[in-house]
Amino acid sequence: MEKRSVNVVVISDLHLGTYGCHATEIVNYLKSITPQILILNGDIIDGWQFSKRYFPASHLQVIKEIMNMVSNGTRVIYITGNHDEMLRRYSDVEIGNFKLTDKVVMEIDGKMTWIFHGDVFDATTKGSAKLLAKLGGHGYDLLILLNRFINYFLRIAGKEKMSLSKKVKDSVKQAVSWIGNFEQTAAELAISKKYDYVICGHIHQPQVRTVETDEGKVIYMNSGDWIENLTALEYCNHEWTIYQYDPKAFFNQAAAVKPTNTQQPALNVITDEVTLFLYYKHGNILCSTSYRDRTYCTCKRVGSIFTTLWSSRCFFKWQQ
Repeated sequence: MEKRSVNVVVISDLHLGTYGCHATEIVNYLKSITPQILILNGDIIDGWQFSKRYFPASHLQVIKEIMNMVSNGTRVIYITGNHDEMLRRYSDVEIGNFKLTDKVVMEIDGKMTWIFHGDVFDATTKGSAKLLAKLGGHGYDLLILLNRFINYFLRIAGKEKMSLSKKVKDSVKQAVSWIGNFEQTAAELAISKKYDYVICGHIHQPQVRTVETDEGKVIYMNSGDWIENLTALEYCNHEWTIYQYDPKAFFNQAAAVKPTNTQQPALNVITDEVTLFLYYKHGNILCSTSYRDRTYCTCKRVGSIFTTLWSSRCFFKWQQ
């Protein structure tokens, strides 16, 4: 299988450390692409349900593949979400090609793109409602496990798989209304800020659509998730598309590294303290970056996972 050269990839809601995470599929996908910029748009590690008793090798392999991308020159930007909110205290940490932040603004081919997880619009992730949301997360895990059991027999019977959680969401009018309100709120805020694109995660609903108001219009996008939908957003050949994982494409894969030819965009990543430009010179993409030299940072809880995988250029100190 040929590796695809992609300009920008946005993935979110992997929920590593939970039973619902499709870690093997994530690894397959990451091995199939060579992006210039990889944006991890929140809920990558599920800190709400994180347990030393369940973090299998396939989940560690996902982190390893991301670290391999960093060492091979891919710019990786980790945007925090509500399930990995414990990392927000370390926002703006930079190590080499890796950046931890809460939001990113990118200029791609002259278009301003605003990327953030989206949990700021969700009242259920704050205060006393957060406890109920965590309890609901355990119920969601059980539903996903039941769904996999049912789909196993449906596959044997030669029938299409089904999504129990999607059926539940679609049957509850309040859930459908909340998703619509989320998308509209994000789009209206992006319009007020004069952005051309806004990209969120959080709601596990892959989407690309144009939202118009009296003040203007914006293209709203959502990268979906790797619990049910197995989707990502890709920017390639001057357009955004939703990538849908197809297991048939990964049967007997022997990844020959032959990047496909793509037209390279003018990219400018803008955050509070980082600017990155990509441009052509003699057929090669060169990077001009402005980084702060950091080889030491402090992490709690999930720090031990990164410690075993990060390269010798830096180290993390895990505090109890």
